[in-house]
Amino acid sequence: LQEFTKDSESDRRDWKMERTRRLFETETHGGRAAYRLHAVTVAAGILLLLYYRATHVPAAGEGRAAWLGMLAAELWYAAYWAVTQSVRWSPVRRLPFIDRLAARYGERLPCVDIFVCTADPHSEPPSLVISTVLSLMAYNYPAEKISVYLSDDGGSVLTFYALWEASLFAKHWIPFCKRYNIEPRSPAAYFSESDGHQDLCSPKEWSLIREMYEDMTERIDTAVLSGKISEEVKANHKGFHEWDQENTSKNHQPIVQILIEGKDKNANDDEGNVLPTLVYMAREKRPQHHHNFKAGAMNALIRVSSVISNSPIIMNVDCDMYSNNCDTIRDALCFFLDEEMGHKIGFVQFPQNYNNLTKNNIYGNSHQVTNQVLMGGMDSVGGPMYVGTGCFHRREILCGRRFTEDYKEDWNGGIKDKTQESIVEIEEKAKSLAASTYEHDTQWGDEIGIKYGYPAEDIVTGLGIHCRGWKSVHSNPPRPAFLGVAPTTLAQTLLQHKRWSEGSFSIFLSKYCPFMFGHGKIKLRHQMGYSIYGLWAPNSIPTLYYVIIPSLALLKGISLFPEITSPWMSPFIYVLCVKNMYSLYEALSCGDTLKGWWNEQRMWMVRRITSYLYGLTDTVRKLLGLSKMTFAVTSKVSEESESKRYEQEIMEFGSSAPEYVIIATVALLNLNCLVVGLCQIMTGGWNILLNVFSPQLILCGMLVITNIPFYEAMFVRKDKGRIPFSVTLASIGFAILALLVPIV
Repeated sequence: LQEFTKDSESDRRDWKMERTRRLFETETHGGRAAYRLHAVTVAAGILLLLYYRATHVPAAGEGRAAWLGMLAAELWYAAYWAVTQSVRWSPVRRLPFIDRLAARYGERLPCVDIFVCTADPHSEPPSLVISTVLSLMAYNYPAEKISVYLSDDGGSVLTFYALWEASLFAKHWIPFCKRYNIEPRSPAAYFSESDGHQDLCSPKEWSLIREMYEDMTERIDTAVLSGKISEEVKANHKGFHEWDQENTSKNHQPIVQILIEGKDKNANDDEGNVLPTLVYMAREKRPQHHHNFKAGAMNALIRVSSVISNSPIIMNVDCDMYSNNCDTIRDALCFFLDEEMGHKIGFVQFPQNYNNLTKNNIYGNSHQVTNQVLMGGMDSVGGPMYVGTGCFHRREILCGRRFTEDYKEDWNGGIKDKTQESIVEIEEKAKSLAASTYEHDTQWGDEIGIKYGYPAEDIVTGLGIHCRGWKSVHSNPPRPAFLGVAPTTLAQTLLQHKRWSEGSFSIFLSKYCPFMFGHGKIKLRHQMGYSIYGLWAPNSIPTLYYVIIPSLALLKGISLFPEITSPWMSPFIYVLCVKNMYSLYEALSCGDTLKGWWNEQRMWMVRRITSYLYGLTDTVRKLLGLSKMTFAVTSKVSEESESKRYEQEIMEFGSSAPEYVIIATVALLNLNCLVVGLCQIMTGGWNILLNVFSPQLILCGMLVITNIPFYEAMFVRKDKGRIPFSVTLASIGFAILALLVPIV
């Protein structure tokens, strides 16, 4: 009896000790003291060069206007640099412990609703979408506690057909994944990798599953190409009858179809295990009602899921962001279920990573520094922003709940709420919640759900959540949680950044400006962190000025910098060199290559003089009522020749887009200014002129070196991806006109 009592007391002590152990830990990035010293010295250098600018203004007629323009540009850069320091001062990283989660909760875990949004079966192929869906259904998590919802804003029978095919294939795919614990669990990604996975199972079984998957994707792709579904296939599920009437992507009734009902005893996989719930939704679209793009689809999903599964946790991903880590749900729950901090956390954001980046990141789409430094920095001051994908939310905060210290989540939601209604009854109830008029005269899109009226609805929604008192967490596990498809052409990249910069700037100019809306609600550094992205678009003007005016001034013999031998040149050199050296160190330490860093510098300039410039002008036009908000879906499809050039890291142009005219004009202008400027120096007083104009020569030369791929695309390359001759001709004309502009 004494031994039993001792054992019982020991067990109680172990249990209490386990309850006090955190489910996650927070680490501060190393090297912060060195970075702060670096930042202080750079700040001193910036102040010195601004002082020089302000105290050495030339006389009228000797380039005064150009000089004052340089001062304005440098003042802007200084202010923006100061804003960026808010998230670089003390970034953190979070370390979840899923082993502790398992020891503490076992399988007594909350239900999770997973939302996937797609909009166009041609820009976002259904075969890609269902690979994402299948990867999410195969999480290392109790299947009866997972419900996956696909929102099809295109209302396409082709997407529904693909999801129906996926519901059949899931019966084989999910047990296969769990039996051999394979990663990744997207069949498209898994089978595209090397055949080394065969050693996990018999070659016969591996080949059988692969053949089943390839047959399924072939049927789906054939249907997409033909644009129709056979009557034989339609007879297999009642859902196909929803398209018996004439439907279009912008005019159709609400459609909700439960393809797999997790609580149905017959909804089992090949091994007799329960399958996750799988639901298709196409909310009602009518031409006379504004549908609010992705935000409207997300809000419809929140309502529809509330009568089907009603899980307390909602996760959403883009249709191309497949699950790359089967333990991601458990990682996220380590934050929500932590006894000390969990009740304060409103959402957990995972980073955006891509599986198709080239080695040297030709279009600057690697977000390694952003993921590891900037988002970690925001995490240290209140939490990262919501980026619209790869995010776990509490359902209640999406429904407008404010944070209170005594708040306690009911983690049994989605279990006890399940009723015994038939599938047809549930579907009909859900359809009424997806009607186009349901939100009229309600708080949906304002106080409830994802906010409306902004291209970057995710950012403003996250800001609203933070201002209601909630914190957020950035989780960046060693194995990426999600992998998606990065833009593979320059046009796709510029379109994506135009949308991001336009959306963020429109928020900055609205009532949701972080400095006004967040005043008194979130920390000043948190407000500044949000503003980094809100000020992307205005960066276009000083950048455009800096890549044009100093070069033109060189051509016209007007000096805009101190002489190279002057002590005042020191702060210019110091800021330029130290800032870029640290940027290179940061990129390399985050996993980028030297050439990748250089490509990022090129794309930094290109995005600012094109995407951000268009984002700025479009935002101003909307504020003046000259245009309306639109949402452009970034295509996930590229031609074979484009894909080949992307793999070879050759920049893709191929069209006469106005953005290319800007890029080519700036490149030609700087080349001409460099050549003519050198000739003038060589034919004039070599030593004197070189001393005066060396800074402008160096700047112009750096721009020319940066623009080498554009010269090749205009004058050397012969492939379809070259810059069209019409663009080159127009750019030559604009460059000549720019040379005639007087510098005063």
